[in-house]
Amino acid sequence: MEKTKENTSPMTLGTRSVGSLLVQYSIPAIIASVATSLYNIIDSIFIGHGVGPMAIAGLAITFPLMNLVTAFVMLVAAGGAAISSIFLGQHNLDKATDVINNVMTMSLIHSVVFGGLTLIFLDPILYFFGATPETIPYAREFMRIILYATPISYVFIGLNNIMRATGYPRKAMVSALLSVVVNLILAPIFIFVLDKGIAGAAMATVCGQTAAFIWVLSHFVSKKSFVHFKRDNSWFKWSIMSKIYAIGMSPFLMNICACVVVVFINKALLESGGTDGNLAIGAYGILNRVTMFFVMIVFGVTQGMQPILGFNYGAGNWQRVTKTLKTGIFIGVAITTVGWILTQTIPSTLSGLFTSDKQLIDLATSGFHIYFLIYPLVGCQIVIQNFFQSIGKPQLSIFLSLTRQLLFLLPFLLILPRMYGIPGVWASMAGSDFIAFVIAVITAIIMMRRYGKKFKNQSSNNGTPVRQSAS
Repeated sequence: MEKTKENTSPMTLGTRSVGSLLVQYSIPAIIASVATSLYNIIDSIFIGHGVGPMAIAGLAITFPLMNLVTAFVMLVAAGGAAISSIFLGQHNLDKATDVINNVMTMSLIHSVVFGGLTLIFLDPILYFFGATPETIPYAREFMRIILYATPISYVFIGLNNIMRATGYPRKAMVSALLSVVVNLILAPIFIFVLDKGIAGAAMATVCGQTAAFIWVLSHFVSKKSFVHFKRDNSWFKWSIMSKIYAIGMSPFLMNICACVVVVFINKALLESGGTDGNLAIGAYGILNRVTMFFVMIVFGVTQGMQPILGFNYGAGNWQRVTKTLKTGIFIGVAITTVGWILTQTIPSTLSGLFTSDKQLIDLATSGFHIYFLIYPLVGCQIVIQNFFQSIGKPQLSIFLSLTRQLLFLLPFLLILPRMYGIPGVWASMAGSDFIAFVIAVITAIIMMRRYGKKFKNQSSNNGTPVRQSAS
């Protein structure tokens, strides 16, 4: 077992104070998330000023496909992270090792199948997602390079989540930072110096992910790591894979829903925007980059919560699970409140970071005022949704994901844009976020009371906390 300043053992997840554990696990994840989000923002700024407003629109067209890429990798990564934490909570190191072996195998299979099929049908997919003759050259050029590198990105993301879940949050942070730093160094060189355009941004992304891939792989090859690859353990075992799929189904469906939603948003913007349709999609691209900056910070918090929640739920310590959730909700709401303040006070300044095109700035500024109207509540909904995923209850996490992205947003998108045009698109997203928040809070209250009674009864009957199954 590797003893470092970072942690002597993941078993401290069940003994140290929740506050200190959240600092240890969430801060590195937040730093990594902020770095990744800043990269996405800066990359978009490079593209907007170095290539043009149509390139921003073309990049926005790739968002649904990028969500699909993320969906298939998170199906493995999130499920593997949660399952490995629960197994460690049960003191089952052998099963945790099986998980990382199987995550490696599943990441490679997913990447080859998904990347290959998408490359074959790339143009029809992009047109379906809302591309036009003006934007498809940029979208196609960007996605081809990204898709060729899917094996690298899938293994990097999959194993990086396992690294954090098994007691190495700082090393997981370093891998994310490594990817971002390489990106930020190479992107302006490829775009401005070598004149590679939007392809240069994609090339820089792949180079950054390759550097992180090497870092993460070296960790799990090393026998000094607490959990590492073992040749004699299972590499392809359905009982393990099915558990990973079951829990990973929540973020998978969340990203699939995001893909479907963005398609509807793009088409609604094209239809209601008329001649400004392409620029409206570009405006959504700007809004998306900003909202994802704050969402990714909240995700950093939930990533830090995940090993704490999984371990203590597996160990049957419900009091620590409850405290972790309440603390996470407070932090999540605080983060999205900051986003609300900025987007309501300096929206034109934020828009101007991405482009000098006045029409695009005006469209994005209007969007900020409406889309972010109830944004503080989004942090609470995200934390609650990821809470159920972290304790191995994917059905509830999937339900909350569907309410936010499909059950309410799609009907709004079919009605409001026809009545109010482009502002109706922004209002649709704000309205669905509010309803999803209400449902998430009600669900959390009901289920927390139910689980609390269950743990109390089991503990009083047996005299000790009851360990929970990873299934």
